[in-house]
Amino acid sequence: MVKHIVLYTLKEGVDKDQAVAIIKEQLEPLVGKIPGLIHMEIRRAYNGMDYALYSEFESKQALTDYAGHPLHLAAKEHFWHFLDSRVAADYEM
Repeated sequence: MVKHIVLYTLKEGVDKDQAVAIIKEQLEPLVGKIPGLIHMEIRRAYNGMDYALYSEFESKQALTDYAGHPLHLAAKEHFWHFLDSRVAADYEM
């Protein structure tokens, strides 16, 4: 299993609560629709970052496949313009 953690900041002027709600609405339902995606949660963050994405994948290949999956790419179209920066880490269990 691979755990994928990403911390994001949002652009200035973006309503952060509304943006995180949109991101959550777009990404969390992908569980069960994209092969290998086991779990995903999106939450508001604090102490310098605006939100956190935590997800679990069956394998490294599943994570790679998710990144380019058409459903993931379509979901990102709804919120990509809100994002400013990100820091990510992946690790295997």
